[in-house]
Amino acid sequence: MLVVMGAGWGMTQPLTKIAVSTGYKHFGLIFWQLFIGAALMALFCWARGTRLPQGRRQIGICLMVAMIGTMIPNSTSYQAAVHLPAGILSILLSMVPMWAFPIALLMGLDRFSWRRFMGLALGLFGVLLIAAPGASAMDLAVFWVLVALVSGICYGLEGNLVAKFGTAGMDPFQVLYGASLMGGIIMLPVALLSGQWIAVDAAFTTEGQALILASIIHVLVYTGYVWLVGRAGSVFAVQVSYLVTGFGVLWAKLILDESYPAGIWAALLLMFAGMYLVQPRPKAALAPA
Repeated sequence: MLVVMGAGWGMTQPLTKIAVSTGYKHFGLIFWQLFIGAALMALFCWARGTRLPQGRRQIGICLMVAMIGTMIPNSTSYQAAVHLPAGILSILLSMVPMWAFPIALLMGLDRFSWRRFMGLALGLFGVLLIAAPGASAMDLAVFWVLVALVSGICYGLEGNLVAKFGTAGMDPFQVLYGASLMGGIIMLPVALLSGQWIAVDAAFTTEGQALILASIIHVLVYTGYVWLVGRAGSVFAVQVSYLVTGFGVLWAKLILDESYPAGIWAALLLMFAGMYLVQPRPKAALAPA
């Protein structure tokens, strides 16, 4: 299950690169991603016999997830995808668990750990290896590397906010459904007024089909992740981070024929080491009395 989820999530980065390849802009792409996600999650919730709660707290949680979990990070990701290789986006996205650690400290949700601090330091060194002029021999635009990092910071913040404030009685499927629905309602006028609206007939283009496939994969893999957390626990499930990054680089090579110098591979190894160090360890089992 981990491998399937990692392969699916990893493929969304090359698909994003394809979606922006001919000029489709981020607001239009985000609207259709949210629309597809809301439609699929509505089917999931209907099949499970659950409805979307409509209380004030539930609306607040869904709005927060829509803003920090989709609209802001995807706006930066789609723009960065125009300027950066898909494999680099996958490597930078692996910073999510490393950003989550200092955010948790600032919010009082975690205690300082030298082990996890070293993981954050290794991740930041990996980013430096990618972004520093001449370090990776790819001459990537530092500005767009920084823009790409915004999505990981948002995801790290989102996880901590949910941990602190909860989900107001909603299960993860209801949260994603509500967030997708509210986000789609917000993004519809934004896409229209900004001139970034994407017509429905774009679904027949390669770029439109890449967006549709990426949106479907996201919903299916998210559902699988929730199922796996319930079956195997969050400490086991979070290991999917390694596979998402690894498969993201692999799919970028197979689908887009991307190649990377030695500096990028060194950065990838640093990211893996950083993820290993920042992830929480399983709690030791209690000795029988």
